[in-house]
Amino acid sequence: MNLKWSLGAVGLCVALSVTAQEAPADFTTQVPLSLSGEGPWYRLDLPLAVQLNARQTDLGDVRVFNAAGEVQAYSLAREQAQSRESLVVSDVKWFPLYDSASAREAVPSVRVQSNANGTLVEVQPSNQLKAGEAVLRGWLLDASAIKVPLQQLILDWTSEQDGFQRFSIEASDDLQHWQSWGEGQVARLSFADERVEQHEVGLPGQSARYLRLLWNAPQAAPVLTSAQLQSASSSYLPQPLVWSEPLAGSSTKAGEYTWQLPMGLSVEQLQIELSQANSLAPVTLSGRRESSLPWQTLSSGLLYRLMQNGQDVVQNQLQLPGHVVQQLKLTVDERGGGLGAQAPAVRYAVRSTQVVFLARGAGPYTLALGSATVKAASLPLSTLIPDDSPKRLATLGQAKVEGAAVMTSQASAVAPIVPGTHWKKIGLWAVLLLGVAGLAGMAFSLLRKPPVKS
Repeated sequence: MNLKWSLGAVGLCVALSVTAQEAPADFTTQVPLSLSGEGPWYRLDLPLAVQLNARQTDLGDVRVFNAAGEVQAYSLAREQAQSRESLVVSDVKWFPLYDSASAREAVPSVRVQSNANGTLVEVQPSNQLKAGEAVLRGWLLDASAIKVPLQQLILDWTSEQDGFQRFSIEASDDLQHWQSWGEGQVARLSFADERVEQHEVGLPGQSARYLRLLWNAPQAAPVLTSAQLQSASSSYLPQPLVWSEPLAGSSTKAGEYTWQLPMGLSVEQLQIELSQANSLAPVTLSGRRESSLPWQTLSSGLLYRLMQNGQDVVQNQLQLPGHVVQQLKLTVDERGGGLGAQAPAVRYAVRSTQVVFLARGAGPYTLALGSATVKAASLPLSTLIPDDSPKRLATLGQAKVEGAAVMTSQASAVAPIVPGTHWKKIGLWAVLLLGVAGLAGMAFSLLRKPPVKS
């Protein structure tokens, strides 16, 4: 009898452990979702403010529940930015764009000749310019040999022209229709017996056969000595960046500022607030996961906010390699005047995260996160959606966080955990202990039995 009871107790323990499932109450944060479009698969762009409620850096504690509290199958898309090893730098040909000194047109009128492959052969002004009238207004770059998205422009120019060089960037595939790609800025400065140079300009990660660079002020463009384009070598584009709200920092010594992030994050860009005009500061940025680890150098550069020709020229961003960090430290060379006694506010950028889930059962559906103990349950996208072609993914339904509501369970505000909160765990341990006690009692009774005489 004792043996049967013990085996039954052990079997019940196993059964309870198998059937015990995660519930929304096991997570500190629950967010209601609204669905639109055609299911049963839905795509959710996870807001950064919601993501910061996670307890695990890899977002292994993200779950989606239906109205009955049942876990939904899901896939987590958290692609990282392209590594430097997967980028290709290509030299490109450049052609000068001349115009008369008295011309008021924003774009010089040119005559272009190209071969059958679209490669530029010659670029000449449409009107014959007299000697002394020709002014170099910009440059036309031939990127027709590059078939992948353009990530960065790298320029070099004659050393006679120091200072800032600001220009507009336009892209075209036919030399007739041009699309604005924003503005670019490079610089060559002398500072404290040192030479500081900035040659790189970020591009939007799109493809184009030709780029047109037109200088704003001064009107005359510098003479280029080198033009290169950095392009992505893989077939996919990384997820876009999402920016945080301003984060306050602290300073314990002159020229050194630190910030504590809400959790470990793969930060790829950092924006430092430069509140004072005419600020100039060479800086080095370091990061680490926790206070017990040494600082690791992540980036360096020149931050400035200067007035040039009546315009506020600002460079306040640093590129980071995307390592997971929770603490940041900025060291400033104060020979440029520093950034003040108070730590400036910063905003950090990480790659956006998408949650794709298969809606099963009745809604409404809830996104839950915030548990340090649950195991990651994300499926590969190809497993979740058998036909995960780009065309199929484009037709997925959309899920959104309802308003800015974030519901936090009471368990998140209680520390330590109040006894009696996790009833499932307590029940399982009670059954297990009863089973062990039954086995011990059976063994003790067998030992006390007198030996059978033959």
